[in-house]
Amino acid sequence: MMATVTPLSVDALYRRCELNQLPFETTAELPPLDEIIGQERAVEAIQFGIGIHHDGFNLFALGPNGTGKYTAVAQFLNQKAPTETPPDDWCYVNNFDQTHKPQALRLPGGQATILRDKMKRLIEDLLTIIPGAFDSDEYQAQQKTIEEEFKERQTQALEELSEAALTKHIALIRTPSGFAFAPLKEGEVLKPEEFVKLPQQEQQIIENEVKNLQETLQRIMEQVPQWQRERQNKLKQLNHEVARYAITPLLAEMRQTYAEQTAVLTYLDAVEKDIIENFGQFLADTESAESEANGLHSDEGSSKKQTFQRYQVNVMVDHSETQGAPVVYEDKPAYLNLMGRIEHFSQMGNLFTNFTLIKPGSLHRANGGYLILDCRRLLLEPYAWEALKQALRAKQISIESLGQLYSLVSTVTLEPEPIPLNVKVILLGERQLYYLLTQYDPDFGELFKVAADFEDQMARDEGSHLAYAHLIGDLARKENLKHFQKTAVARIIEHSARLSGDASKLTTHMQSISDLLREADYWAEQDAHELVTVVDVQKALDAQLHRAGRIREQIQESMLRETLLIDTDGAQVGQINGLAVYSLGPQNSFGKPSRITARVRLGKGEVIDIERQVEMGGPIHSKGVMILAGFLGARYAGERPFSLSATLVFEQSYGGIDGDSASSAELYALLSALADVPIKQSLAVTGSVNQHGQVQAIGGVNEKIEGFFDLCTARGLSGTQGVLIPQANVRHLMLRQDVIEAVRAGQFAIYPISHIDEGIELLTGIPAGALNNKGNYPPKSINGRVTTRLITFAEKQRAFATPPAKQKKQEKRREGAGNE
Repeated sequence: MMATVTPLSVDALYRRCELNQLPFETTAELPPLDEIIGQERAVEAIQFGIGIHHDGFNLFALGPNGTGKYTAVAQFLNQKAPTETPPDDWCYVNNFDQTHKPQALRLPGGQATILRDKMKRLIEDLLTIIPGAFDSDEYQAQQKTIEEEFKERQTQALEELSEAALTKHIALIRTPSGFAFAPLKEGEVLKPEEFVKLPQQEQQIIENEVKNLQETLQRIMEQVPQWQRERQNKLKQLNHEVARYAITPLLAEMRQTYAEQTAVLTYLDAVEKDIIENFGQFLADTESAESEANGLHSDEGSSKKQTFQRYQVNVMVDHSETQGAPVVYEDKPAYLNLMGRIEHFSQMGNLFTNFTLIKPGSLHRANGGYLILDCRRLLLEPYAWEALKQALRAKQISIESLGQLYSLVSTVTLEPEPIPLNVKVILLGERQLYYLLTQYDPDFGELFKVAADFEDQMARDEGSHLAYAHLIGDLARKENLKHFQKTAVARIIEHSARLSGDASKLTTHMQSISDLLREADYWAEQDAHELVTVVDVQKALDAQLHRAGRIREQIQESMLRETLLIDTDGAQVGQINGLAVYSLGPQNSFGKPSRITARVRLGKGEVIDIERQVEMGGPIHSKGVMILAGFLGARYAGERPFSLSATLVFEQSYGGIDGDSASSAELYALLSALADVPIKQSLAVTGSVNQHGQVQAIGGVNEKIEGFFDLCTARGLSGTQGVLIPQANVRHLMLRQDVIEAVRAGQFAIYPISHIDEGIELLTGIPAGALNNKGNYPPKSINGRVTTRLITFAEKQRAFATPPAKQKKQEKRREGAGNE
């Protein structure tokens, strides 16, 4: 007796959005939506992750792209961040003791630029005040006094020496090469020839006196450098006092301004010391120096410009206009964009740098607030992921060049003082990235303890219908689109259910819905509609299908021209129409029938998956084949040898195949080949199977049905065509209107199948057969025919395995038994 499988009614093929559930005429009547719909779990996690302030509680928002992860995070941050205290400013200043290690200064928000401007004005003022102080009469007089004191001391010493020499009748003579002594006679210097004529004793006395005087002169000359140093020290002390006197009033004013900023006061002390020690740099041509300070310089003045740069303030982060905590989204999270960089300039073929060329990264800008990053982009950037983890672990931002960090270059560069880091990092990424990082990166779980898991779909009910309508109205207002009629909203909701793959769900992939709204608005504009109608929405859907339909149409053309062999009528043994889905990108999936064939022969109990043998089948497909082999062995060979060798193949498949949605079709083909019963080619099959013969749900059921329907329609509907789908997939149906109308007219049918026996009866028109009291299947049933065929295979295998002598002995024994 055959089990009856009733085709699905029209009502089961499509769940409409009832217009009475939408209490409005157009979306213009709906108030703005102030919540994220369908993401209650993720929203709760975001609120928790943003609100908790402890180490490691950074946030990872995971889910498919287009589900509104960034929108949800940004919405909460835009609400919370303005209520928080703005963070401090940060700047780098020169380290006058170690110029290669710039110092970081922390200032209240908005004060860094003020300090920068004050330092700029200070240098500008000093370029006038210091030269003026050194040009004053008082300074000139004191300098002259010091100079004259030195000269007087030197002159007095020489005069005393000269007087002492005269008492001994010896003169001190100044020559081009220095000083010399010469004997005198009656006030006149003796000539050498006259000196030689003197008595020897007298010559000896004069030489001794000259020697003593030369020693005294030598002592005086040895004191001259000491007197010179004393003069220089006095001049230096005078210059420092004058410079200090010139800058003290200006610095006193700045010190008063930053009286509570200890770090700034320490810096100002260092600036004062350096200016006093290097006051000479302010005594160059005043006009030229002022131009250098203002950034106007020539090649000749480049060194002067660098001199005055030492007093600049390099503002890294300025929060003078920040309201609350900063929220930063880094679109390109490269290492340098995250951590900051040190730039260089070229001069005379060499590269130079200084603290004013330190540039901030997004971590600096987000410090004290929130940093949003795309996880995939972050992981694609070399060294960026490790640098981010290091910064979060160390709670500080260290700016290092990659060459220095990884010892790729040995040039001298800057080592800026690290800046303390206090930031909440939010990563946006797909689930696979989250799970991979959790599995393979031990640091990830310590640094990102909060996961906001975004749903792919949401429950479909009256409340969600209205929430969708609010969402459509919001987008229309935000993007200046035309508002939508009630019927248009209903059609969008129905399409959302189709995208979710479940008639009782709605998709949360808002990017797809938003794109549909924009396209519908375009078509409404083209047709001069004041509101977007259901016709405009359908036109947008049809246009999407047409734009992505090139490959689908080419495949169908190949089937119509019988380049790809697919039958839609008649019956064949061991041949069936399976259904597959081709996914060529977002919103571009379509179904395609494929011919599956099975051949059986005597063998050792194996089902050969040809796709797997040639490495074209994926592991899930191979698993499905093994499962159906397990079903065959358990049902038909529980107590006898499974003397079967079968082959299964997807005919004319030239690419990889994976998935188990064709395993039921493959099992039907095998049963047909074993029972030698033809299968109706007007039917197509989808569904996976387990070892108990139960047909299980699969994905893409709508696309698969429509793929076979399109082929049948192109060849002409006969009224006998249809598709077998798993019973569990009925609630997923959201079919096209042309399919529904064909079913309504009795030209096409969709059959829900829960067990293999139901399907094989429908495909062959022969009962599957059930075991009787003796444990046998009816001989004419499918199961009976399969059993008989397998018994025949087993006997033949046993006969082949028995030696000829033993066969003759068995025959004689049977003959003797017959005679008796």
